[in-house]
Amino acid sequence: MHVIATAGHVDHGKSTLVRALTGMEPDRLAEEQRRGLTVDLGFAWTELAGAVLAFVDVPGHERFVPNMLAGIGPAPAALVVVAADEGWQAQSAEHLAALDAFGVRHGLLVVTKSDRADPAPALAAAREHLAGTGLGAVRAVAVSARTGAGLPELRQELVGLTAGLPVPDTAADVRLWVDRAFTIRGAGTVVTGTLGAGTVRVGDELALAGRRVTVRGLQALGRPHDEVAAVARVAVNLRGIDRDHVRRGDALLTPAAWRTTREADVRLRGDSAPDLHRELVLHVGAAAVPCRVRPLGTDTARVSFGTPLPLRAGDTGLLRDPGEHRIPAGFAVLDPNPPRLTGRGAARHRAAELDDDPATAHLRRHKAVRASDLRVLGWDPTGVRVDDWLVDEALHRDLPGLVAERFAEWAATHPVAAGMPVEALRREVEVPEAVLDAALASTDLTVHGGLVRRPRNSLPDGVSRAVATIEARLAAAPFAAPEAADLTALGLGPRELAAAERAGRLVRLTESVVVAHDALDRATKVLAGLPAPFTVSDARRALGTTRRVAVPLLERLDAAGITRRDADGARILR
Repeated sequence: MHVIATAGHVDHGKSTLVRALTGMEPDRLAEEQRRGLTVDLGFAWTELAGAVLAFVDVPGHERFVPNMLAGIGPAPAALVVVAADEGWQAQSAEHLAALDAFGVRHGLLVVTKSDRADPAPALAAAREHLAGTGLGAVRAVAVSARTGAGLPELRQELVGLTAGLPVPDTAADVRLWVDRAFTIRGAGTVVTGTLGAGTVRVGDELALAGRRVTVRGLQALGRPHDEVAAVARVAVNLRGIDRDHVRRGDALLTPAAWRTTREADVRLRGDSAPDLHRELVLHVGAAAVPCRVRPLGTDTARVSFGTPLPLRAGDTGLLRDPGEHRIPAGFAVLDPNPPRLTGRGAARHRAAELDDDPATAHLRRHKAVRASDLRVLGWDPTGVRVDDWLVDEALHRDLPGLVAERFAEWAATHPVAAGMPVEALRREVEVPEAVLDAALASTDLTVHGGLVRRPRNSLPDGVSRAVATIEARLAAAPFAAPEAADLTALGLGPRELAAAERAGRLVRLTESVVVAHDALDRATKVLAGLPAPFTVSDARRALGTTRRVAVPLLERLDAAGITRRDADGARILR
C-alpha cells in the first residue's frame, strides 16, 4: 500500500479529485457533505497497476489547519492541488510550507478545474513555488474531475510516483500516530493512523497513552487482517484502554523501544532561531502541542513542550504560529535527550556541539551508554563497543591510566588494606562494571573477592622494609618467629602482616606469629625425617622452635592435609 495526502487551498477540488480517482466519498461527516467543505481528515483508496493507493484527504480552510497537519505529517507523499481558475492562494502556500517542513520529498502537482480556465498560468505559478522546496521539480498534470479530462494521465503519473517511493522498513519499531479514535459496539476502542514503518499483528502488546494494550483486531482498507506492514492506512482494535484516554496525536508504540521526552534540540529550516516567537505550536506526526523555543545558534534551538512525545533523532516536524497563521520553520530533531543548560555561554557551547555530532557529544557526556539506549534515541552506534556498552573513544583510551591513578590515590590512604572495593573504584571513574573490567584488564591490577589489588609482590615502601628485616632474621632460622614486641617495634600490626602475607612475603600462623613464606614446605621436609607418629614436642625439637610456633604450625599443616592428627594427639605425614 502507498499512502498519499492531498494539499491545497480550500475549494480547489481536493476531495472531488479523490472521489474521481477512487469512486469513494472521502468526506465522512454529515456536516462536510451538507456544506461541501472538508472539515476533518477523509480517507479513500483505489488500486492502480496492482498497487493499492490510500489517500488522506485534508481540509483546505485556514480554520482547520491543525487537522490538515495531522494528515500530512505521517504521509510519505502528497498531491499538491491548485485550481486553474483561482491559481496559487494563501492556503496553497501554507500547505506547501507544511509539506516542506515535514520533509515530504515525493509528490505530484495537479491543476484541477481545467475545464473552467486555462491551466497553464496556475501550473507555471505553482511550479515556481514548488521549486524552492524539498519537492522540487515534480511532475504535473492538469485535470477536470467533472469531464474526466487528464485523469488517465494522472493515474499513470501516480503509478510512477509510487514506484519511486522509498521502501519502508517493515521490521522497524512501531510508532503509529493516531489521527482518529472511536468506539465500535462489541469491539471496543479503535484507533487509526498511517503506519510509516514496522508491522502490527493481532495479539501484539503495544503501548498507548502510558498504558499497555493488546491488538485485538486489524483492518486495512476496510478488510480484516492478521497483520499489516508499512506503509499502510490501518485501523487497530485495542484491548486495555478506553476511548476517553486516547486523543489525536497520541502514538501507538512498540514497548520499551521509544523514549518520551518533553524537550529536544532541533535544527531549524526557515526563520532563524532568534527571529522566532518564543511561544509556538509544535507539529510532529499527527500531534500538535504548545511549545516554547529557546534559541541556541542561528539555526538551532531547544524546543520544550508540556506533553511528552516519543521522538528520535532524525524526526521532522514544524513550528506553527497560530496568531500569524503561518509556519515560520520546519525542524529536524538532533537530540531528543538534551543536557541541562546552566551557566553563561551554555547555549553557545551547546550549539557548537550540535553543529559537530550530537551522538558523540551525548556519549562523551555520559561516558558510556548501552547500545540499545543509543538506538532508542535514534542514533547509529558510535564510540568503542564493550559488551553491551558503547564507550567514548577518548575515555576508552585513557581509562586504564585513570583507573590506575584512582587506585594509587586510594592505596596511598589505605596502604595495607586488602584491596579497594570494585564498586568504590567504579564510582570514582563513573563507568559501568563491564567497562571497568575491560580497563582493569589493561592494567597490572587484579580483582579478587570484589577487591582491586596491587600485583602480588607489591607493598608500601615502609612496610616492605620492615618485612625485609623479619625475612632476614627468618632466613637462618625460619621457625624462630619474632616476638610480638619486635613486630610492634617495626610497625607491623595485624593489617601490615595481612598485607605481607597477601604479597607472599610471610606466613601468618596467628595474629602475632609469623614465619618465612616457605616455612610450610621446609617444615614438611624436616618432619618427614621423624619416626611416625610424632608428637608436638618431637616436632618442636626437630624444627628448633617453641610451642608458640609449633602448635599453630602443625594445625596449619593439618588444615592443608599434609599431616594427620590421631586421637591421642600424635601426628603422621599423609
